[in-house]
Amino acid sequence: MNPAAHESPTEIKIRELQYQVATYEDPVAYKTLFFILFPSLQNFAFSILKSRVWAEEIASDMLMEVWSRRAKLLEIENLRLYLFISTKHACLHKLKSEKKEARFSVGESEVEFISDYANPGETAELHELEASITAAIRSLPPSCQLIYKLAKEDKLKYKDIAQLLDISIKTIDSQLAIALRKIARSLHLNPSKRN
Repeated sequence: MNPAAHESPTEIKIRELQYQVATYEDPVAYKTLFFILFPSLQNFAFSILKSRVWAEEIASDMLMEVWSRRAKLLEIENLRLYLFISTKHACLHKLKSEKKEARFSVGESEVEFISDYANPGETAELHELEASITAAIRSLPPSCQLIYKLAKEDKLKYKDIAQLLDISIKTIDSQLAIALRKIARSLHLNPSKRN
């Protein structure tokens, strides 16, 4: 079976850009890769560090490493997961160097979401719907918010989230079920009924 058949369009795009950067040292491909990955890495770093400045610095550093190590880039099977794990370790190192407690607890994470729906021409009804969803997500426990963000916004696979956060896939399933039930309730939907 073709492993690429299970990849999302974003994963395919990242793999193509990774190849172009490694093979042709293509600065345009690198810039595109940077802008695809930076928001997710920065938000993940922020969830650990709770500092926008440090999060931006670490996300930038991780992506600068992609360019400086471009000759060995094809040795990395899953670049996005590799960068998330590298970001996690860089954040823990930063906390340690700042004499702060250098541990990562999913339950203490702080998550920021990026809206896919931001458009000045949107109707007030759509803004209200988005606000309801955002409020429901923000009312979730921090660990549930982070898992929801990684799965639904960053579109990481469950096995990648499990590896990144050192949790089981069963935990991911249950946390996402909690999140979806809460969102459905906030929208006055019955999550057990299907149309």
